[in-house]
Amino acid sequence: MFDSSRGGVAGSVEPDARLWGKHDGLPGPYPVICHLLDTAAVAGALWDAVLGERVRGRIAEAVGSSEEDARRLVMLWAGLHDVGKITPRFQGQVKGEFAKLAGEPGYAEDDPAARRAGFLAHETATHWGLVEFFELCGYPVGRLVRRSPAHQIAQLLGGHHGCFAESLLAKEVANPSGHQPGLGTAPGWRGQRLAHAFAVRRTVGADKALESVLPGPLAVVIAGVVVVADWLASQVDLIEPRMPAQDWPADDAALAGHFARAAAAAPGWVREAGLGRAVFPDKPFAGQFAFPPNPLQADIAERLPVVVNGPGLLLVTAPTGDGKTETALHAASVMARESGAGGLYFALPTMATADAMFARVREFANGSVEGDRALTLLHSMAWLSPDYVPGEGAVDGSAVLADTEAGRWLRTGRRGLLAPLANGTVDQALTGVLPVRYGFLRLFGLSDKVLVVDEAHAYGPWMHSLLVRLLEWLGAFGAPVVLLSATLTGRAASSLVDAYRRGAGFEEAAVVAPCYPGWLFVDAASGTVSTPREVASSRKRILRVQTRRVRWDIRDESSVVPARDGRRAALREILAPVTDGGGCVLVCCTTVDEAQRTYRYLRSVLPGLAAREGGLRLLHSRFPAHERRRITTACESAYGKPGSELEAALPREGSVLVATQIVEQSLDLDFDLVVSDLAPLAQLLQRAGRGKRHDRPNRPAWTGDPAEPGLIVLEPLDDEDRVAAPRTWGTVYDASLLRRTSMLLEKLPGGVVSVPGDVQQLVDEVYADDFGAGLEPAAARELERMDAERIASAVAQEQVAKLTAIGPPYDVDDLYRLSERGLGITEDLLTTRLGADSGRAVCVFEREAGTWSLAPDRDVPLPMGTVDREAIALIMRHTVPLPGSWLGGRPDENAPPRSWSKRPLLADLALLRMRHDGERWTSRLGEREIEYSNVGISAN
Repeated sequence: MFDSSRGGVAGSVEPDARLWGKHDGLPGPYPVICHLLDTAAVAGALWDAVLGERVRGRIAEAVGSSEEDARRLVMLWAGLHDVGKITPRFQGQVKGEFAKLAGEPGYAEDDPAARRAGFLAHETATHWGLVEFFELCGYPVGRLVRRSPAHQIAQLLGGHHGCFAESLLAKEVANPSGHQPGLGTAPGWRGQRLAHAFAVRRTVGADKALESVLPGPLAVVIAGVVVVADWLASQVDLIEPRMPAQDWPADDAALAGHFARAAAAAPGWVREAGLGRAVFPDKPFAGQFAFPPNPLQADIAERLPVVVNGPGLLLVTAPTGDGKTETALHAASVMARESGAGGLYFALPTMATADAMFARVREFANGSVEGDRALTLLHSMAWLSPDYVPGEGAVDGSAVLADTEAGRWLRTGRRGLLAPLANGTVDQALTGVLPVRYGFLRLFGLSDKVLVVDEAHAYGPWMHSLLVRLLEWLGAFGAPVVLLSATLTGRAASSLVDAYRRGAGFEEAAVVAPCYPGWLFVDAASGTVSTPREVASSRKRILRVQTRRVRWDIRDESSVVPARDGRRAALREILAPVTDGGGCVLVCCTTVDEAQRTYRYLRSVLPGLAAREGGLRLLHSRFPAHERRRITTACESAYGKPGSELEAALPREGSVLVATQIVEQSLDLDFDLVVSDLAPLAQLLQRAGRGKRHDRPNRPAWTGDPAEPGLIVLEPLDDEDRVAAPRTWGTVYDASLLRRTSMLLEKLPGGVVSVPGDVQQLVDEVYADDFGAGLEPAAARELERMDAERIASAVAQEQVAKLTAIGPPYDVDDLYRLSERGLGITEDLLTTRLGADSGRAVCVFEREAGTWSLAPDRDVPLPMGTVDREAIALIMRHTVPLPGSWLGGRPDENAPPRSWSKRPLLADLALLRMRHDGERWTSRLGEREIEYSNVGISAN
């Protein structure tokens, strides 16, 4: 029988098996010591199956031991994570078990402060309670506590629930229970924390002491291992068959037996969760894809293996439609092999583009990846994607059994980036450099993967700054990176390259002058930036640009006759040939409201097109999710890449797609003509890339040469006949960039842009410091004023990034900095640009007898009581994103049913109660009247 009155600072005291660590869902209490040993065993299995050779070697070097001793040390640390459960308040949560202890002298609390102490989170108790243990084991504790190995590992283990606590002070380390009475002031609590810790140490066989603090990146990796090991070891179905007998002794022999059984089972637990390492076999490009490489792909396939001999960053700049996706996948396989990386994350700007890419990544993985190949789709609505539902490869959605399917474990919570392969939105990666709960786990998930960032040019100053910080961390991890861009300025390219080099340990800036199209490689080991290689483009062509300066009459009532110099008249004239001459035209608008108004106007003036199925389409973000998916699928079918030469040769019926800028990224759409409202040059070139994108010999004659795409830019005029953004655009685009773009288009010789030859020069020129040279004094002063506002806005957003993001990897002397959330940082802060949709609502339609339906034309009952997974999916398929400005201060009428409050996905939804007045479905949202119609959600 354990003598609970003994404090014990040596390893002679046995753990008290009555102290429980797991209880919910089990037939009885599961001893803390068993869970600690289970977690240690799983950490060993993760070391073997998930951590790569390079990472294991770096950890061994950092702790000053062999890899085997380093492995045991990581197992020990993981096994200590829940020592903080040995406190009075935690044990008191199961009253029957606590009653067995409370009367014993070693556990009885006579100290009034201890009895008054509030609940102490067990992870906090781990942090406070373990510094002494590590000091007893020979870990140094210096005067500056936060830089002491004993404190660092205690703090690291205290972060296993996602947040690292503030560093302890020297006086707190010297007397933990005096400053934190919730630890328990009776000697048995401290004695048993030490007894458990020493027992884990003996059982695991980890005698090595850590003599110096771990570098920040390695601390993040080990914290990730601890969290994942804990999650795996906490699964009820794994614990229940391994419950010890009621009188289990917990002596060294029993502990060794329990640990041996856990260690034997742990590799299977890791495999069943879908964790492991992907293997990228050496295959030529033609062996990975069913078509020969174009010049860019061929050059990278031939030259990249020559310059890559370890981790690094590849920057690829090429026109839209030049096969950058396949280039990136092939390059990622080369870089993974040479660096020893064990996975891939393909990051895209939006949910729509991520969904569209998922099937392509899955096809690549099925044919060109071996080893562990579980593939996840990562964004907030991923679980509603029809391409990402559990298939026949899983049994009850619980295990990964075949191909690339991710099972239930990887699809739960924040685990998606732990899969060997993943595809999703870039914010899933960028959240790793925000101090959000489990943000460091995202960094761990990326630390040994190849990260591919598509559309690297598509982010504003704040998002770009976060990407810079992420690249610093990836450089420090030695994780390979592939950046893809169609319109990246030299200045932006330099900032991204230098960030990766800084993380890898090279402070001096490099001169980067990207070739277009072309590529360059940054070696992480030497910091060397290769000479940019310019390659021929498979899409060399002439882009013909027309500009039309128009009155912005888009908000005029339909009864008002369009002015001859107005936008409406211009659109009617431009699109008139479509009805009889055929062809597909994209009309790209700046805001959802203007896209809706444009669509309504075109329906009235192009009745022939409007009457034909597919003749006139509308695509924007403010449709319910299921409707937007249906429209997107229809657009990809109507305007996508032809499936055969025969299909490509067939003339297409006349069709117009009115859309917002969501079509300019990653969607493979092909139009005979692109019409766009004025936008910054980079965006205009992106949209132009949707023009005559594929080889179609029988394009309508009225659109010109089949090989020469056309772009018509509608430039809004103000009351003084100057090109200026209408007030309705708000801050969607910077006024300075719009003015510069307009001036640059005006100077185009013959309205011709040679693609790709002119693109890099134009993209750099629009940002040139001397752009205003040669302008009239008044025009120069006006441009200077606009530029000052743009620069000030950029600086402000960059400063926000500095204030909100975690520090760089070389400046982490306190793990608390990875979790410091004083500014109220949440994952919702990540948006693709200022003014982006930032909240969700669901429309419910009033039916007879006061019931509510999720559909306006049929009865789809609104789930009001207990909501299960199917009900949540049904509701989320009917949600629509809305601007945050619409949702602030919404009244009780817009609150969701009370039964939804316990479901995180539903709790913050705004409920739009739609009532039919005979002609329209309308609702109130604060002071706004909201209308639901065939053009989506609109506000009056």
